[in-house]
Amino acid sequence: MTDPISDMLTRVRNAIGARHTKVDVPASRLKIEIARILKEEGYITNFNIKTAENSSIRTLRIFLRYGPNGESVITHIKRVSAPSRRVYLQGKEIPKVLGGLGISILTTSHGVMTGKKARKANVGGEILCEIY
Repeated sequence: MTDPISDMLTRVRNAIGARHTKVDVPASRLKIEIARILKEEGYITNFNIKTAENSSIRTLRIFLRYGPNGESVITHIKRVSAPSRRVYLQGKEIPKVLGGLGISILTTSHGVMTGKKARKANVGGEILCEIY
């Protein structure tokens, strides 16, 4: 697999399209941090990490969030930076997603954080994805 982050986002997008309540993704530290941010921002209800018996393979289970009428909280999830085309921005250059209604997730020298927190701390980094 050349782009595990894109695979995670695609699995979430497909699960939302199929109206699933949860989706399983192979776990990594970066994916766990992305799920943590999605939970903090209210895009998912919860996540947990499962380890297979007699193995060290970890699975990240993400519980998706839907509104009272069954509509998904996540309407758009897009990978911005890819392995073939990295997108790096300085702290002042980080754009607001959907006029501030959405979030962007960045990897910075201070860890994985939202675009809003990165602008506030004036730290730049690689912009991973946009969600609204």
